[in-house]
Amino acid sequence: MISRSITSSILENLTYFPIIGIIGPRQVGKTTLAKSIREQLSISTIYLDLELDSDLRKLENAETYLTLHQDKCVIVDEIQRMPELFALLRALVDQDRRPARFIILGSASPGLIRQSSETLAGRIAYAELSPFSLLEVSREVNLRTHWLRGGFPNAILAPKVEFTWTWLGNFIRTFLERDLRELGYNIPSVALRRLIFMLAHVNGNLLNISQLARSLGLSASTISRYLDLLEGSFIIHRLQPFHINVGKRLVKSPKLYIRDTGILHYLLQIQNTEQLLGHIAYGASWEAYVVEQIKRSLPERSEMYFYRTHAGAETDLLILLPTGKRIAVEIKTSNAPKITKGFYQSMEDVKADKGYVIIPEGESYSKSEELKVINISDFLMKELPEVNLDI
Repeated sequence: MISRSITSSILENLTYFPIIGIIGPRQVGKTTLAKSIREQLSISTIYLDLELDSDLRKLENAETYLTLHQDKCVIVDEIQRMPELFALLRALVDQDRRPARFIILGSASPGLIRQSSETLAGRIAYAELSPFSLLEVSREVNLRTHWLRGGFPNAILAPKVEFTWTWLGNFIRTFLERDLRELGYNIPSVALRRLIFMLAHVNGNLLNISQLARSLGLSASTISRYLDLLEGSFIIHRLQPFHINVGKRLVKSPKLYIRDTGILHYLLQIQNTEQLLGHIAYGASWEAYVVEQIKRSLPERSEMYFYRTHAGAETDLLILLPTGKRIAVEIKTSNAPKITKGFYQSMEDVKADKGYVIIPEGESYSKSEELKVINISDFLMKELPEVNLDI
């Protein structure tokens, strides 16, 4: 089993919170992680999988069943199939707030699982389990393979690349045709499929909802609702612009990314590294990959933005650390990048403490005391932990 980086924080939260929620897309490894954590707990546990009719029947009278096992840690998998449980969990926890009473697993964000974020407020700590990060699988696969196939366990660890693309196709089809319906959203799968394929082609660009609506023949409000669902299902990420009062005309639209580059490449019909290198989306794919890898490595309470003015000042990623430090990041596909005046200007505008130009591979080196060119592995493994030391 490949160890997951969020395991230690989950175990720590289990010593204080009555409920732990592990959320993330389907097939990302939540069940495997929960069973691993189960073995490390000092109390007895019960595991319920709500995709099994036998376990669903056990909860036909959920209050009686859960009260009978109140001395154990109850793990409930695929809880989005039974959202009415949230009110009951709240009542049971309010009667007995001992730590580690429940671990719930869900394939959607709390906002998409009806009532969850309201009923369990103050009683639950959430942890998002993403597909394998580069740091987690660096001993099993190289950077290029991880970037190409993405991080879903069945995609990255498939013995043949053909299996990877078959699995990713099945994942997208199941998500469109089943997963959203289980959450209570009756959306035409054809329309959502067209939108997802279109989003792959604008990955890394500013989001233009009006243009998407015209292209698909849908209203802007419908597109916005679909985007909320895709973000709440961990398929996309909207990176918001950073606004500061500098008297400049700033870009106000978010940038859109497909979070897993395996899914992105499947949608773009990119099946090998040669195709990726020659594809028009090569640079945007690398940008999406770097943004996602950094997102998973940042400490809690960090914030991520991009910065762009109409005059040309731009940084691909602005990181605000809990300490107040500001890090400006430029993402380049070349191992010998040219640094633009716009990036230097953006560092000045946002008052960045440090700047980094992140490249795929190659030697890392300093351009100045405040600016460093660094490969993604060194940034994640060495530089980012060092920057976080005083948090």
